[in-house]
Amino acid sequence: MESFINKHADKIVGTLNCFDRVLFRGYLPLMSGFAMAKFLKSRNVRRAELKPFLLEQAARLKSHAQATAAKLGRSYEYLSGPVKKDQLACKIAQRDGITEGLVCVLATLEPCRTFALRWRSHLSFVESARRKCLHLYYYFLDRNLGLIHVKLQTWFPFRIQVYVNGHEWLARKLDRHGIKYMKLDNCFLRLSNVERAQRLADGFEQVHWVGVLNRYARQVNPLLKNLLAPMQYYWVTAQAEYATDVLFRQRSDLEELMPRLLQYAMLYFGAADVMSFLGRKLLGSFQGELVTDHFELALGKQRLQGRRIKHRMKVNWIKMYDKGSVLRVETVINRPDEFRIRRRVQRKGRRVTAWVPLRKGVAYLFRYREVSLRSNARYLEALSQVEDPTDCVRALDALTRQAKTPDGRTVRAFNPVSRPDRELFEVLLGGEYALRGFTNRDVREKLAKTSYSLAKAGPRQAGQVTRLLRRLRAHGLIGKIPHCRRWRVTVAGRRTMATAIKLREHAFPSLYPAAA
Repeated sequence: MESFINKHADKIVGTLNCFDRVLFRGYLPLMSGFAMAKFLKSRNVRRAELKPFLLEQAARLKSHAQATAAKLGRSYEYLSGPVKKDQLACKIAQRDGITEGLVCVLATLEPCRTFALRWRSHLSFVESARRKCLHLYYYFLDRNLGLIHVKLQTWFPFRIQVYVNGHEWLARKLDRHGIKYMKLDNCFLRLSNVERAQRLADGFEQVHWVGVLNRYARQVNPLLKNLLAPMQYYWVTAQAEYATDVLFRQRSDLEELMPRLLQYAMLYFGAADVMSFLGRKLLGSFQGELVTDHFELALGKQRLQGRRIKHRMKVNWIKMYDKGSVLRVETVINRPDEFRIRRRVQRKGRRVTAWVPLRKGVAYLFRYREVSLRSNARYLEALSQVEDPTDCVRALDALTRQAKTPDGRTVRAFNPVSRPDRELFEVLLGGEYALRGFTNRDVREKLAKTSYSLAKAGPRQAGQVTRLLRRLRAHGLIGKIPHCRRWRVTVAGRRTMATAIKLREHAFPSLYPAAA
């Protein structure tokens, strides 16, 4: 991504690569109907006792959640409708002044994968089924991880999901190492030491995740101590978001550039480009969807609050959006088997090293980071072709807005495509004024030869040009030459006025027929 960074180096503070949203899931060795039937047989659960047995275990998990919340003085709430649970948990933590430990337990009905007992030819067997059951959301404020949730399914096979945010984890690392930062939501706007923060962020996959996740599993699932012993959860990475944040110095710098980045990505990034960003080739054998969509969020009459473009390949995607003064490019992996990893495998009775599909196990989190980082870098490298319009757009905005004189008076704006202003700009850019400058009389004499609307000759005409010169000076187009009554065109004025003339005489006539 060096090309993009170098192109906008004067407007960028630095870059930060970090895991964002990560979902871990834990599975017990009960996922198949055969394994479940074997487990029921080992516990001597007969067919007539099956339903009471299953309901009893679900009740134990619910009672444990209620007892845990009551013991710690925390709230247990049943949600009957859609609620943004993370925001609710944050409000509860702020309201109750919770800084560590359990925040609350939220319960809700959700679809799940469970089991059903079937009969066929007077024989019974267990098979997988889709049902709705109670899910328990335990929200914790972890000393190292920040706000996390542990979601437990109360019906067999008791699947667990743990949500972690890499930026929250990094924030606590920065606090312990004395690195100052400015944070908005899950985004760092400023960092006192970007290089050191990056080194800390690279340690996310080195956390002993199996130990951390097992500790929380034992807290929320009391059945692991007796009924399910000696079973252990097998942990996988269900979803991983890896973000590359480009930190701009000012929000205005990114606001001018962002629309062009979005337009370029929409118009010029095709299916082959999206596949290459994700490290794949678009072959004729590819089966799946490649979709690009653009999303903008506006609140009332305010300026756009969020802009995002997403390129989806099957269930993996790469997206770009802005967060204040930060440009974020993020790769999201839901199905890692679309990517490859080089490791030792068994082939025809021999141990060989080969490129094989990437698996979901938490041990391969480092490979998630490598794949996503390269994907983000390729995306930013492609965006380095977009020209930054910030300076020219600001110059155009300054020309077409009211300005103020040194004594505080307001003067009118200029219209770069109007005939009178074009004639005025041509007079001021005359070559005869390049060395010695020009006076009020010089401007009057030259404007009198054009169609510019001037007052009749005399004091009124001189006063009109004096006000015009004051207006030009307020916009920064001309400057006063010291110790005389002469003026000169500034460097910025020469660029702005020359561009305005070309806009009217060349750009507009060439674009007008093409737009018809």
